[in-house]
This record gives sequence, C-alpha cells and structure tokens, in this order.
Amino acid sequence: MCYEIVLAIVDLMSAPPAPRSPAAETTRAPSTEQTSTATAPPGIKRTTPASPLADPAVLSGRTALDWRLRFAALSLIWGFSFLLIKVGTDGYAPFQVTLGRLLSGTAVLAVAMAVKRERLPRTARTWGHLAVAAFFLNALPFSLFAYAELTIPSTLAGICNATSPLWGMALSLVALSEDRPTRRRVAGLGLGFLGVLTVLGAWQGFSGLDFSGTAMALLASLSYPIGWIYVRRTLAGTGSSALALTGSQLFLGTVQLALVTPLFTSVPDGFPLWPTLAVVALGALGTGLAVLLQYGLVAEVGPTTAQMVTYFIPVIATAAGVAVLGEQLSWNTPVGALVVLAGAALTQSRPRAAQASAPPEPVPGRRTRELS
Repeated sequence: MCYEIVLAIVDLMSAPPAPRSPAAETTRAPSTEQTSTATAPPGIKRTTPASPLADPAVLSGRTALDWRLRFAALSLIWGFSFLLIKVGTDGYAPFQVTLGRLLSGTAVLAVAMAVKRERLPRTARTWGHLAVAAFFLNALPFSLFAYAELTIPSTLAGICNATSPLWGMALSLVALSEDRPTRRRVAGLGLGFLGVLTVLGAWQGFSGLDFSGTAMALLASLSYPIGWIYVRRTLAGTGSSALALTGSQLFLGTVQLALVTPLFTSVPDGFPLWPTLAVVALGALGTGLAVLLQYGLVAEVGPTTAQMVTYFIPVIATAAGVAVLGEQLSWNTPVGALVVLAGAALTQSRPRAAQASAPPEPVPGRRTRELS
C-alpha cells in the first residue's frame, strides 16, 4: 500500500536538481548561513543557520517527538487501509471504491499544492510518463486489491502487500544495473517467499485458499515495484517537486478510473453510510494525507527511517482485521508474515562498507554541499 509512495518520494526528493544557468549561478545572492566543517565528513561542507530562528525546525515549533508521532499515525493510516477497502466493497463495486479513493486523495493533494503554490509539470513528456506511473502505482494495484478483498480477508491482503519489497528486489536485479545482488539480499528474497508459502499454507496443499483473490493481491504488490522502477528511470530529475508529481499522478489515475468504471459498473442505487465513509477515509487519509506525512518524514528524518513504516503495515492490518472485522487467524498467518518482513528487511539492507560510503541523510534544519 505504501511501498510505491515511499520509494517514489525517496527517489524524487533525492534526485539531482534541475541545472542552473551560468548567469543565475553568478548572480545568486550570497548565503546568510555560517559554514561549519568541524563535524562534516571529508569532502562535505555542512552549513548551519546563522540564527536559531532561521532553523525550520525552530520556526515550526517541532520537537524531537513529533516525527515519531507522525510515523505512528502513518503506520496506522496505511495499516487500516485494507480494512477500509473491505468495508467499502460491502456497498460499492471494486472499481467504484478505487475511483472514490483516488478522487478523495487527489482532492487532498490539490489543496496542499494550492497552499504551497506548487506548479504542475509543464512538458507533455512528463505527463505521459506520469500516466504510465499512475496506472502501475495507483489505478491497477488499487483496483486489484479491491477485487481481491471480495474473496479474501483484509489480513491476507495486508500481508500480500508486504511482498512488494521482495518483488522490487527481484525486478531491480534485472532492470536496474546499479543494483547488484549480494548474498544477504538473495537470502532475504528466498526467506521472504518462504514466508509467503507459510502464510498460504503450502504444506496443506493451499486448502481453503481462494486462488483468484490471493493472485490478484500478489499481482497488486508486484505492480508497485514495476511502477517504481519506471518512475526511477523516467521522472527523477524532471525539475518538478515530489508533491507536484505525486498530485499530478493521482489526478491521472482518477481520470483513468473515471473512464473505466462506467464500462464495468452501473450507477449505485444509494450511498450506504459506512461504505461511503470508508471510501472517503481511504482516499483522504490513506492516499492523500498519508502522502503528505511521508513527504515530511523523508525530508525530516531521511529515507531510511521513513521507509521503516513499510514493516508495520501488515502487523496493523492483521490486528485491525481480527479485532474490528472478526476475521479468523490461524497460526501460520502471523508466523509467515514475520518471515516475510524479515526477508523484506534483508533485501533492503546494504553492507556496512556501502553504508559508510553513502552520503549522510538530510538532518532537519541542515543542508549539505559538496566541495568543488
């Protein structure tokens, strides 16, 4: 559910800025910040604000605990998304749930973009790439999860979603030349898929398992890394902000569903209260507000910490499904989920040498520049 947003935001926020013209570079106003290299690694110059009042963290009144509270809120929002999908499909067709979700999410991001005066992408090429990204990261997986939950519990859907990092690691080895396989990552891939077989009860011959629903949930999880790889290859370094690209992407996903939904569904007879509230909350919170929370977390605490939210989602989705919807839970489901998460964590890990050579993550109120 969140994997595609996390990685897309990480890539877009870490992409190199658009090149400056020589004239703009020479006429740029001198910096008001003081430079300190005492604690910076070799080759990096760390700057600190000239006054504490210039620090964004001070201006916003944030405390050290704030990001943890937002991290917890994000985990809960995305973890409960599978419950909301289940409730939404009780009153609406899956395509209608997805359309309502994208419409609500797009509205939230449109307001955020208006407040921050973000500019929409200008080139037709960028909009074309965003249309493809919207299909693989929004329209297709959201619809597949909605159809899957017609026949499988929300707990299983949430656990299937946790396989996205595994699919991503497998695909990146083929599609991204810079991602080199290591023993640890290959072991994580094998361990993760062993966890999937545990969740599905392979030793019992998959008895009692709805194959079509489970297959759709797994295909939805596979769609996310396909979209992420496409975004990484085509949209990084476009010059637009992550918020503008994500909002535009959701808008295009809404248009895609608006065209498809009338072809496969009829106008609903009514608007039942709980399914309607579930769909609106799914979009406004799970697809709109959650993106803004994740956007802030990546900027404040760095991508590595922000991506850890991925591992809390299946745990919360399972707890919500059992406690709120009364779904049945056998022993192999939570055990297999833990194995999946352990494998996913290994696929995202890097050797210590690589971590030591990696540039430092952004720190609130600090900026880094490379010495020429």
